[in-house]
Amino acid sequence: MEELLAYAFLSLYGIVSENEYSEKLDTLFLANPENEDLLNLEWETDISKSIHYIRTHIDYGSYNHERFGKILIAKIKVYYEQCPDIKKFSEAMYSLWENLPPILQDEEPFYTLSYADDPLSWSDEEQTRKIYESIFNYYQ
Repeated sequence: MEELLAYAFLSLYGIVSENEYSEKLDTLFLANPENEDLLNLEWETDISKSIHYIRTHIDYGSYNHERFGKILIAKIKVYYEQCPDIKKFSEAMYSLWENLPPILQDEEPFYTLSYADDPLSWSDEEQTRKIYESIFNYYQ
């Protein structure tokens, strides 16, 4: 479920396509067709509702935050490398952070997404990029 939640969040912000999310869901469902949560998500076509469903049905006690983080950060890094506008990227990252489950918002490297764009307010793009690049290296 960690992988699916990462893809759902990323598709909400256009970092991965809804097609990629759907393919990931299909793969997980085909591997585990008796999983009622995956079946319910197969029927849901609204990505926002899918995220809500996943968020409300996850057992955060057994949830693998590191696995979720590795998947999320790897995809964000690809998006960063393809996004020429650091301000647009930063806005998406802050919005992403705002919508993460509260239990994840205060964990690193996610918490850093809440302030990584602060140096842009004084036109320090280089510092902002260094902060994002430190996030990308968090799991290495």
